[in-house]
Amino acid sequence: MKNKTGSSSEKKLWGGRFKQSTDALMETFSASISFDKRLYDCDIEGSIAHCKMLARCKIITSAESKKIIKGLQRILRECDEGRFEFSVRLEDIHMNIESRLREIIGPVAGKLHTARSRNDQVCLDIRLYLRKEVEDIVGELNNLCKALVAIAKKNIDHVIPGYTHLQRAQPVLLSHHLLAYVEMMLRDKERFLDAYKRINVMPLGSAALAGTNFPIDRKLTAKLLRFPEISHNSMDAVADRDFAAEFCSASALVMMHLSRFCEEIVIWNSSEFGFLELSDAFTTGSSIMPQKKNPDAAELIRGKSGRVFGNLVSLLTLMKGLPLAYNKDLQEDKEPLFDTAETVKVCLRIFTDMMKSAKFIPIAKKELEASGFLTATDLADYLVLKGVPFRDAHEITGKTVAFCLEKEKTLTDISLPELRKISKRFDKDVFEHIALNNSVDRKNVYGGTAKKQVRAQITRLTKKLKQK
Repeated sequence: MKNKTGSSSEKKLWGGRFKQSTDALMETFSASISFDKRLYDCDIEGSIAHCKMLARCKIITSAESKKIIKGLQRILRECDEGRFEFSVRLEDIHMNIESRLREIIGPVAGKLHTARSRNDQVCLDIRLYLRKEVEDIVGELNNLCKALVAIAKKNIDHVIPGYTHLQRAQPVLLSHHLLAYVEMMLRDKERFLDAYKRINVMPLGSAALAGTNFPIDRKLTAKLLRFPEISHNSMDAVADRDFAAEFCSASALVMMHLSRFCEEIVIWNSSEFGFLELSDAFTTGSSIMPQKKNPDAAELIRGKSGRVFGNLVSLLTLMKGLPLAYNKDLQEDKEPLFDTAETVKVCLRIFTDMMKSAKFIPIAKKELEASGFLTATDLADYLVLKGVPFRDAHEITGKTVAFCLEKEKTLTDISLPELRKISKRFDKDVFEHIALNNSVDRKNVYGGTAKKQVRAQITRLTKKLKQK
């Protein structure tokens, strides 16, 4: 194969009307091959389907089609094996492949581009790429959800403080807390699957912007490439990237959820909280403080969420001022798109493995009862059950907490006589009512933290995650 070093001898496949060569700096500036080369398999897959369609429609001969396809298959092997030499002078993945095809099979290679443009070609490549990325991300989301459900099942008796404003609020099952994120991730999965419907539209045949003069069969091309739908307007097909922005939007949301979870992991892993211990495999040490075990995996995922958010904003900003149809600006859509897909996949894999290897540390019942007045709401509810209006019950409970703080007591330490000085509605059964486990198990409403409800959540989610 010819060594593509970027020599001036390489002929531009679009250079017929030009008299001067491209400025050297401009050539490098306008080239996209450094990043769009990853689309080689998508580009070749689309070209093979296009070639078969051209032959079926008798636009090229069967012999020409076979020759072209054989050449494309050879190029695919060269790319797969790392032997293909990409050239900046040939600008992009499309021109690199077509130029190499011409080297292999001669002038007949030029017939492959009949009835298409790089404009609809690149749209096809991106859609083929995103189909695979969505499938991979959905698979990673399924793996994470299954891991979290398994952890929830294993820790069904584990009670932790639930928080609002990062202040201890009410006791909840750790399982309930983890399953909250499963619900978020399943919505993320649904968003990707919904985006997939709009990604899975075949644009080839739109050509540069107006369609083509050749009697092609777009439905046949779509069938060969497993697209259920073809684009309806040629200008829309080549000019918009809303499907790519939608992918980035779904990615931003899943990264937001991961970032929130990572924030909690960082907090829980601290000596101040001590709710869990991360594996050595997902932590690092300090270069100066030998005792440190830093939650780097969680922090990096949290940090990379900003990167994905930025990619979404970059793509939206890129699109916002473009007139129809194609503009060179759209070359800038690929790097944020590629980066988003790779970032989301690796973050999901790392997070899943981090959670699988984490050790959750049981919190002693006495410790939970001793801080934060976790069952104060249960105390107010107790009074409501005794006929006290909730607002009055809230006031009485607040005074009870204030008394405890003054006397350095907990709700379990305070005596019945002391309680009755605050309200005569208190009786000896109050202590059973505000017991930690009873507090949790009484939240036996659909979606609540009671063990019965959490077990039902686990059963429902396990069944859902088995579905294709």
